[in-house]
Amino acid sequence: MNTSAKQVERLISLPFSTSLAISFKSLKVRFFRSMITISSLVLAVSFLSFVLVNLDIATGMLQHGGREAARALSQAGYDVDLAQGVVAMSAKERWIVILSLLVCTVGIINAQLMSVTERFSEIGVMKCLGALDSMILRLFLLEATMQGLAGASAGALLGCFFSLLAGGIRFGFGSLGDLSLLSMLGSVGLAILAGCLLSLIGVFYPAWLAARMEPINAIRAEH
Repeated sequence: MNTSAKQVERLISLPFSTSLAISFKSLKVRFFRSMITISSLVLAVSFLSFVLVNLDIATGMLQHGGREAARALSQAGYDVDLAQGVVAMSAKERWIVILSLLVCTVGIINAQLMSVTERFSEIGVMKCLGALDSMILRLFLLEATMQGLAGASAGALLGCFFSLLAGGIRFGFGSLGDLSLLSMLGSVGLAILAGCLLSLIGVFYPAWLAARMEPINAIRAEH
């Protein structure tokens, strides 16, 4: 009993601020590796934001333009429900969005697995010094959260900008006056949230593998 208590005391449990600083430093050291993950998120989230804001623009037009706007939107390829004043994305757009998000998730998992492989020795040393499995997991999840916020925010804003530009060119910039600012901000926020969730989902399995590694095996691993 006393031996177990002494072993627990030797385990390292870092405060959240220190874990955050270590994760940020790790991202700086592996900047180009991090950019692979961030660029994947930017592409996927920008497309999602583009589609969502496009729907907001179309919904605003429908609510203010009535049947004439519904006819123009139908000709443009939107699924329009005039009775309820709702515009939905087409089945083709839905599949493209789903596939882009899946490809993004696979890319993140691949990049994170490569990152874990490169850091076997580092992980082994940390565990030999007494790092808890939860600490290793927390470091990877913090890195993924920072990458997700950076990539998703950039992608959501980029997609929103191009959506407004495309909507103005397609329907006239006057149509943007019908756009609800609250709806647009909600769509951008939803895209950012989706990007952060993708980043966390993509890193969870590699982080779990890293946390479960035996220290001696990690140190001896050849890269």
